[in-house]
Amino acid sequence: MYARRRHTYFAMMGLCIGLFVLAWGVVRLWSIPVAVGMCVVAMVIPPVAAMVANRRGPEDRWWDDPSGDPESDEWWDELDGKKRRY
Repeated sequence: MYARRRHTYFAMMGLCIGLFVLAWGVVRLWSIPVAVGMCVVAMVIPPVAAMVANRRGPEDRWWDDPSGDPESDEWWDELDGKKRRY
């Protein structure tokens, strides 16, 4: 899943750079308002790309690390269907 998120992030950032370059290299010659609109769209892409790249998938859990409390760890493992090996 990490590779898929990474590829999506780079695709979105490539689209962002492409929009900027296309807007001010080509589109501005015909329509400055359209070029500005393209830049506004490109401005929104990096925060969305960061959210996509950093979101957790269904199998990613931030609480996977043992808490130090054996009873709590056994309880979470039972909920996840994991069997702890001692």
